[in-house]
Amino acid sequence: MNEDMARIVAERVVERGDLPLLGQDPKRTYRMGIMGGTFDPIHNGHLVAAEQAFDDLGLDVVVFMPAGRPAFKQNKRVTAGEDRYAMTLLATSDNPHFLASRFEVDREGITYTADTLECLASIYPSNVELYFITGADAIAEVVSWRDAHKIARIAHLVGATRPGYDLAHARHAIAQSPYDFDVTYLEVPALAISSSYLRERVAAAQSLRYLTPDTVTGYIHKHKLYGVLPRRYGKTAIVDGNDRTEGMRRGE
Repeated sequence: MNEDMARIVAERVVERGDLPLLGQDPKRTYRMGIMGGTFDPIHNGHLVAAEQAFDDLGLDVVVFMPAGRPAFKQNKRVTAGEDRYAMTLLATSDNPHFLASRFEVDREGITYTADTLECLASIYPSNVELYFITGADAIAEVVSWRDAHKIARIAHLVGATRPGYDLAHARHAIAQSPYDFDVTYLEVPALAISSSYLRERVAAAQSLRYLTPDTVTGYIHKHKLYGVLPRRYGKTAIVDGNDRTEGMRRGE
């Protein structure tokens, strides 16, 4: 790639928003991980899965992309994209090979994975490979997603699994698909955590420590997300007759 082409690649990345600059050296292959999800809120399971994918697959960077208006959650309540992006940014800011992107949040209309991957493929040259990281349970559903053939053509799939998870269903679905999916499975212990579990704990005034970064916990309380009680840190919270002062004193 000559200097002019490298400049064009850089301009495309800048034009599309907060994306990593990759593909400048034609003599090497770049690997970009894409951690898609609602991140409502982001938690340590997401972070550990991304870190393991980075190490095991030799990725150059992992881009966290909070979904804009996810097609599969049109009938469910989803926290505003600005809040989900802000929490993702806070959670990933101390990792030099993690990047939080507004790529989907800023797009209008319903967001589909195939459209996102197609846009990314149009931005980067052919020596940049895309690795779409998701849960192993979602791998079985990918075959029925909109424009699944594009997903199979454009990206490698990475299915993060928790220990003991039965992959038979996912593997059967991929095997029966008419499309040639390239799938790698990674076992990640921290995936026993879920965003819905964190939301339930917040509503019950329970601690989020060691489940999500403290910066995310602070954002949730500051912006009163997920039914958090309207109080300052250190204030006593009585929930079902239980004194929650100690947990709140620690900023949880």
